[in-house]
Amino acid sequence: MPPIQLAGIRQFLAGSIYVIYFLFKGAKWPHGKEWLNVFILSVLNLFLTNGLTTLGVKYISGGLGAIIAAIFPLWLVIIGFFTTRSKVSTKVLIGLLLGFGGVCVIFFEHLKDFFDVDFRFGIMISFIASLCWAFGTLYTKQLAKEFNPYFSIGLQMLISGILLFSISAAAGWNIPMSQIPAKSWIAIGYLVIFGSVISFMAYLYALQNLPTAQVSIYAYINPIVAVIFGSLLFGEKITIFIGIGGLITLYGIYLVNSSFLKKNRS
Repeated sequence: MPPIQLAGIRQFLAGSIYVIYFLFKGAKWPHGKEWLNVFILSVLNLFLTNGLTTLGVKYISGGLGAIIAAIFPLWLVIIGFFTTRSKVSTKVLIGLLLGFGGVCVIFFEHLKDFFDVDFRFGIMISFIASLCWAFGTLYTKQLAKEFNPYFSIGLQMLISGILLFSISAAAGWNIPMSQIPAKSWIAIGYLVIFGSVISFMAYLYALQNLPTAQVSIYAYINPIVAVIFGSLLFGEKITIFIGIGGLITLYGIYLVNSSFLKKNRS
């Protein structure tokens, strides 16, 4: 399937589930300036982030995509420093760097892909997607107390889905719905339910209750989960680099979590 059409279907269906549920529960529509915030977030969180990420992995290797995605926690630290002068502790920074380093070790064989001229376009749009996700996360954190973030994310998905549909149709990057095979619809269904509806609900809840830097370490857990499932379901080999990189990443995650836990106790 064309990647932009895939992203559009995913976001539209997931957004529809959210919106229908909250309208049934009597949620109020945004009004005035809230619509502008919803639109901005839909562009940052979903249209650019998910759209460009989905498009990017068409042009780069999956391992390279995982490394670029793992830069996300570091973007948060950099942006936070220059915008609000917020700083993280040395222990947290070391943990974040170790987490990123561990992901690089896991996908060591793909580091050379950064120098492949055929991957330049995919690398560029994947970096933009990662940066947009960081800005969108910080903006979401800031606005989460002002309106229902769960209803908002549904509206964002719906708007993003419509925008992605429009682009895929205008550019001719689509195929008739009837030509999408059943196997692909099953994959889309998984992405809609687990990859969008449930995961975004968990992510928003975490943003409301935990420091942003602590929430961001999910980006280091994703590759480890992917490698484990790849081994269990598809018999992919667990190499020495994956083992060492996984341990480094887990230690980095431990440092970040223990630092915030110590801070909460003090």
